[in-house]
Amino acid sequence: MLLFSVLVAGSFSLGSIIANLVSPGALTAVRFLIAFCIIASVAALREGIPRTAFKSTWRYFVLGGVFITYFVLMFEALKTAPPVSTSAVFTLTPLFSAIAGYFLLKQFINTRIALALFIGAIGAIWTIFKADFSSLINFDIGTGELIFFFACIFHAIYTPLVRKLNRGETPLVFTAGTLLAGTLLLFLFFWRDIASVSWVDLPWVFWVCLLYLAIFASAVTNLLIHHSTMILPSSKVMAYTYLIPSWVVLWELILGNPPPTPLVLIGLLLIIVSLLLLLRE
Repeated sequence: MLLFSVLVAGSFSLGSIIANLVSPGALTAVRFLIAFCIIASVAALREGIPRTAFKSTWRYFVLGGVFITYFVLMFEALKTAPPVSTSAVFTLTPLFSAIAGYFLLKQFINTRIALALFIGAIGAIWTIFKADFSSLINFDIGTGELIFFFACIFHAIYTPLVRKLNRGETPLVFTAGTLLAGTLLLFLFFWRDIASVSWVDLPWVFWVCLLYLAIFASAVTNLLIHHSTMILPSSKVMAYTYLIPSWVVLWELILGNPPPTPLVLIGLLLIIVSLLLLLRE
């Protein structure tokens, strides 16, 4: 999950670079197709794909539908919202995931976890509104941040759903099934967007960012979260998302973008405090 947080952080910074080059649906479709080809190939070579994996295929379409909704909304949000703000919104997913974990898996949270989620939410809100009290009071939130708020609800539901719908499949096989179902749904709903793109005329930076998103921020992270979800409670799995805004700041600095203001960094500090509380045994 630590590796997951680093790789996901890169998707915010690199995703914002190419978000306005291609429609969110077309971008997510190609991303999922590449990710599926990689994971399915690895699964076939390493352990094979048993016949039992094809039972109740509706499970993959439920998971794939939830996951693609998150990604399409994410790229729509990144058209206007800065990476640090969107990654701060993403830190609300542990709270949503704990709620979903209760209703789907009957997972209860104790007082310490509830306190950690509350502190993390305060830090996220502080960062989202850029440490501006007037913006907070007037609820002056950007359209991109608002879109991504709803996207994060789908991501939070996805985590406990993986555990609920898995019937003994290995992470590789289950991830491949989810990615295939998501790819089919994307091509079904966004085939016009996909056909309208002149893929050969896109700049090289698009393909570099897309390959990162497909390989590391889709295939690898999906595999990591499937593996972790089968071992850890939903709230603890998603706790590592609290590290993502800090990683995004580093990504932005590496890419030559200015750092957030010192006041905004206070929000990131609160988020890290909540992470430490969540990870305590």
